[in-house]
Amino acid sequence: MSNTDLHQLGVAELAAQLKNQQVSAVEAAQHFLTRAQQHQNLGAFVAINEDATLAQAKAADARIAAGQGGRLTGVPIAHKDIFVTKDFPTTAASKMLEGYQSPFDATVVRKLAEAGVVNLGKLNCDEFAMGGANENSAIAPVGFDTAQPVRNPWNTERVPGGSSGGSAAAVAARLAPAVTGTDTGGSIRQPASFCGITGIKPTYGRASRYGMIAFASSLDQAGPMGRSAEDCALLLSEMCGPDLDRDSTSLDHPAEDFTLKLNDSIEGLRIGVPAEFFGEGLSDDVRRNVDAALKEYEKLGAKLVPISLPRTELSVPVYYILAPAEASSNLSRFDGVKFGHRAKDFADLNDMYKKTRAEGFGDEVKRRIMIGAYVLSEGYYDAYYLQAQRIRRMIADDFQSAFKECDVIAGAAAPTTAWAIGGKADPVSNYLADVFTLPASLAGLPGLSLPAGFGDGGMPVGLQLIGNYFSEAKLLNAAHRFQQATDFHLQRPAGI
Repeated sequence: MSNTDLHQLGVAELAAQLKNQQVSAVEAAQHFLTRAQQHQNLGAFVAINEDATLAQAKAADARIAAGQGGRLTGVPIAHKDIFVTKDFPTTAASKMLEGYQSPFDATVVRKLAEAGVVNLGKLNCDEFAMGGANENSAIAPVGFDTAQPVRNPWNTERVPGGSSGGSAAAVAARLAPAVTGTDTGGSIRQPASFCGITGIKPTYGRASRYGMIAFASSLDQAGPMGRSAEDCALLLSEMCGPDLDRDSTSLDHPAEDFTLKLNDSIEGLRIGVPAEFFGEGLSDDVRRNVDAALKEYEKLGAKLVPISLPRTELSVPVYYILAPAEASSNLSRFDGVKFGHRAKDFADLNDMYKKTRAEGFGDEVKRRIMIGAYVLSEGYYDAYYLQAQRIRRMIADDFQSAFKECDVIAGAAAPTTAWAIGGKADPVSNYLADVFTLPASLAGLPGLSLPAGFGDGGMPVGLQLIGNYFSEAKLLNAAHRFQQATDFHLQRPAGI
């Protein structure tokens, strides 16, 4: 394969060529930087620093030449602009942090760097990870003077999903072999579905949140997005592990090599099929592809088991009480005092707070802060916040009851394929699109989306697999075996 086709390689294939010195890390980095420039119209990147990227690539080549390279050394990836980075600005796609340069790297960024990956830059997202379409970004992408929505490479008139839309679009368009994303209520799985790639949210607490700009602290979780389950397994193996000194939500659970069980048999695997994931609201084209994917699993030896997750519909109101409540607290630090945007003209300290936050936050962020402040206020805390926490516990219990009957749970990652840009102007309609991803997030369970076919208009459809706590290896194995039998993950948008 010539260097001009490097972008067609996944992580595993590219890593093998780097290890064998068939291609250098510098050549790979330059190739993908050129790709990013050629496809600026997608709005995927918000920051690129060629000098920093090439310096990392040269260091990777030196490690490989010295025989000290690991299995990811020299592989170029990019990070969602929610992870702080020393060599690139970090904005969380918000005017509030425009131009902010962190003095340290997030733990996930650092761990991947130690594994030898090369950082291509920062990827667009919804502001403070709040959104399901990547239309809420307030930062101008590379090549633009003003903020733009990220565009889906399969149809540039459609959204890529969110909040990790820039991440998903970058992988689908072959601007990076793999990327990082974050998932609070589905922000890895839903855009992975919309863009025809693979993405996994691990068990809550497996990947450190240190240096990941907080939206909802009890829900936010980092994860990889790539073309295949194998690629995601390679990255996730390096991303996970305890970070107890820095992150109070980090689990004291050892790191794991998720590639070891990728080729295990799935003969007899019990796949739970919840009736609630196949009811009203699921579009016909998505249902058709999910049904076909489940039949493929039966051919591979898995067994379908009918189950129930009776509180699925309650996950939407529960999430949109708890997540905004946590956001209102987390975002209170952005007041113009120590860092970030500060209003230029103000009468006193209180006036500075008001104007700074009015200017720095976008509409969706303000909306969620106001909802959160309301449900936490005196007289409403018991009626809304505490009640939502109780139902959250019940949702988690529903999963544990289901896992007594099955090993993994399957269904659509999203009720529809990607919609047109501007097609869901009503915020509530956006919120309802998360109904299949929210339950696993509320329970802290691992969830994965993998390509499962194409719906109307040739748009990708994702199959979601949900596992019990610490079952990432089982999910990745199930996805890998499906991908060995199908080629949906190998398909790419026209002109890419």
